[in-house]
Amino acid sequence: MIGWTGPCPGASPPTWPTDQTVTHSIQGDVRRPVAVFAFALGTLYFAYAFIQRVSPSVMTSELMRDFEVGGTVLGILSAFYFWSYAAVQLPVGMLTDRFGPRKLMSFALALCALATFGFAVSPSLLPASLLRAVIGASVAFAFVGTMAIAGYWFRHSQNAMLAGVLQCVGMLGAVFAQAPLRPVVETIGWRSTMHILAAIAAVLAILIYLGVPKRTRNQRRTVSENVLEGLKSVSSNLQSWLCALIGFGMCATMLAFSGLWAVPWLSTVHGFTPTEAAGIASAQFLSWALFAPAVGWISDRIGRRNILPQIGAAAYVSTFAVVVFQTPENPFTLAALIFLCGAFGSTVTVCFIVVREHNNAAYASTALGLMNMFVVGSGAVMQPLIGWLLDLNWTGVLRDGARIYDAGAYATGFTSLVVVMTAALAGTFFLKETHCRPLHEAPEPSSD
Repeated sequence: MIGWTGPCPGASPPTWPTDQTVTHSIQGDVRRPVAVFAFALGTLYFAYAFIQRVSPSVMTSELMRDFEVGGTVLGILSAFYFWSYAAVQLPVGMLTDRFGPRKLMSFALALCALATFGFAVSPSLLPASLLRAVIGASVAFAFVGTMAIAGYWFRHSQNAMLAGVLQCVGMLGAVFAQAPLRPVVETIGWRSTMHILAAIAAVLAILIYLGVPKRTRNQRRTVSENVLEGLKSVSSNLQSWLCALIGFGMCATMLAFSGLWAVPWLSTVHGFTPTEAAGIASAQFLSWALFAPAVGWISDRIGRRNILPQIGAAAYVSTFAVVVFQTPENPFTLAALIFLCGAFGSTVTVCFIVVREHNNAAYASTALGLMNMFVVGSGAVMQPLIGWLLDLNWTGVLRDGARIYDAGAYATGFTSLVVVMTAALAGTFFLKETHCRPLHEAPEPSSD
């Protein structure tokens, strides 16, 4: 499929730029194996970001015990990652448009290695929180940087599928960070586990620096020197904000439910062991991984963008409501419903391409940065919000120094997710169809 370069079936007449006229997608003299290897390294970086993002969900009891905190504070500790990640997304996009992905990604991973090691040896909550924020900021280059690699060295007609592949590998990282990672935490402790993650970041930093090619002179010249011009262009586009709203609502459940609160909910309310709960919760990440590439491929094949998020968002909110308000007692039925949540939620993958198609190609990374700020921002907002709602409805029960919340408290917390998912569903009906074509050309390269 990577070799297919034809136009999207059903597309409108070519009044918009073709693959060859979008100057931001120049393959230059980079050979296909080199481009594929560079993209593969980017996907590993994104998977690693998800491991860092989700790992607190299998360490909740240990973190609450060691730092002597409740649900609200644990949610805030975990959300420091999301706050910093979201906060730097626009600068990440602007810097990537200006300087390219190679050096930025490798430097950020080196910083991540240092911060992860520091988090592992943190003696108290304050340094742990600050280092968690550094980790979030340092992995914030993964998605935007990898999509920049796709934009520079692959054709636009391949980008929806590549976005799906990127989502797929990222979700596999989230799957690894749950059921497989929990036994590691139980065996060697959460601090030693973080030491291993620090070493992985250091190795990836070296590989990306050596494996991602430098941009050609022509590629550098297609990017505007004025990064503020790109920010103004992207932020003045209503479609950019619609994609951001949809990303927030559809990713909030994945990040706040499966990413943190599903495991303690399944353990304390429904009686599963932490390992079993992690396995059930990871069903959403697994199905997201499986379906995201197919969603991108189908969108390209039918020549439509907005119909898949519309159908997916409607099914997503309905299925999630059943999971949390009419929870099946059978673990296989419950896992199947959570699996469907991931399948329906994966349709948001299309919006990562829509936001690029609705903006000037020279500002593609800035547009992705805006949307990704809201995507990850959903975790920054919803994780501590649910923790606050849990504490508000806490009945005073403690177990081994950790707070235990009942079914009613979790139902109140998870209602907030249904609200934002419904808002995302509404937003999908205001997206303008692009028929898989960029609506704006990149500016002509300026003379030296």
